Amino acid sequence: MLLHILNHIMLSRTFLLVLFICVGGVQEGARTPAGLINKYEVNGLQCWIITHVLWVANAQYFHWFSPTIIIDNWIPLLWCTNILGYAVSTLAFIKAYLFPTNPEDCKFTGNIFYNYMMGIEFNPRIGKWFDFKLFFNGRPGIVAWTLINLSYAAKQQELYGYVTNSMILVNVLQVSHVCFTITIDICHDHFGWYLGWGDCVWLPFLYTLQGLYLVYNPIQLSTPHAAGVLILGLVGYYIFRSTNHQKDLFRRTEGNCKIWGKKPTFIECSYRSADGGIHKSKLMTSGFWGVARHMNYTGDLMGSLAYCLACGGEHLLPYFYIVYMTILLVHRCIRDEHRCSNKYSKDWVRYTAAVPYRLLPNIF
Repeated sequence: MLLHILNHIMLSRTFLLVLFICVGGVQEGARTPAGLINKYEVNGLQCWIITHVLWVANAQYFHWFSPTIIIDNWIPLLWCTNILGYAVSTLAFIKAYLFPTNPEDCKFTGNIFYNYMMGIEFNPRIGKWFDFKLFFNGRPGIVAWTLINLSYAAKQQELYGYVTNSMILVNVLQVSHVCFTITIDICHDHFGWYLGWGDCVWLPFLYTLQGLYLVYNPIQLSTPHAAGVLILGLVGYYIFRSTNHQKDLFRRTEGNCKIWGKKPTFIECSYRSADGGIHKSKLMTSGFWGVARHMNYTGDLMGSLAYCLACGGEHLLPYFYIVYMTILLVHRCIRDEHRCSNKYSKDWVRYTAAVPYRLLPNIF
């Protein structure tokens, strides 16, 4: 019994070391509304890989705990993550009033409920490197997402003696998406309950809905069905990944690169930050960004639909995810454009004239 407890303690300490010590490169973030540029210790992918290697090693060799531990304790974990989500949100709320990281980036609306829900600080930090948005989105959010899926697959193996191809598809497609995820929440939202609770509870428990459904409704897809789901998911991933890569390459090289074999075209813009400074920016009109203004969202929706289709068509529950993602991304699309319209003014009108469609070419 004592050895069992010590093993759990050692494993917990190992995971904490992975979460906090894994070193990555330092990168600059986007300019904040007040004109600040924060630096980030970017080590999420390394931490994700090491955490999952340890998880698989435990399942195959060490057997310190059952790989079904997450689904076996699903309700207690849901309670614990709710407590964590509200605690983090409350801490960020109090911190914004007492010792904000960057007071010039705080947003006080006069409505205490809205301030708590949507956040006051743009980039709350403790010390130089512990950034609330980056950590809680990347660690309990993104890392837990794929660990939960692995636990669901292990439970299916335990219950039925095999893992269905639908469960494998969901795991593979979501892993490919997670490993290269950059969310707009980190770039544009203030940190409040929306992100604090959302990263700890909503993201890991809702985004794994397909895996949970397949635990109790094992579905072995036909080869054509499985192939169709895989192709849809991979094409969606390619569009999502390529669109973001084109934007990052364009920004990193300031347009001195090639997109689809050609020098990218763009619209030169200027905008004023909250501190009164005038800044220059470029809006690319080449590659996927010339096809539609949010093709990364289009790829994301294709992947989301693939996860749902992997669950067959016998029940509507797995399809809640694509309904939710459609509402979320269409809303973000409109919100982004409202923000950009206010930011760039006439330059944004020129951009929308050059790239007239939002998500679907010739449709929307």
